[in-house]
Amino acid sequence: MPQPKRKISKSRRDKRRTHYKATPQSTSVCPQCGAAKLTHTACAECGYYNGRKIIASL
Repeated sequence: MPQPKRKISKSRRDKRRTHYKATPQSTSVCPQCGAAKLTHTACAECGYYNGRKIIASL
């Protein structure tokens, strides 16, 4: 397998990685119970998604 001819400096390496950043997950408010939930997922508190009961309560 070919090897690099020269060392890549830390500055050049880090310039390439500028767009690799951690972003917080986007949350929304459940319209049924008002709890915070991840977008496009069923609410963990009440079990509703898109106005319908998806997860049955125990």
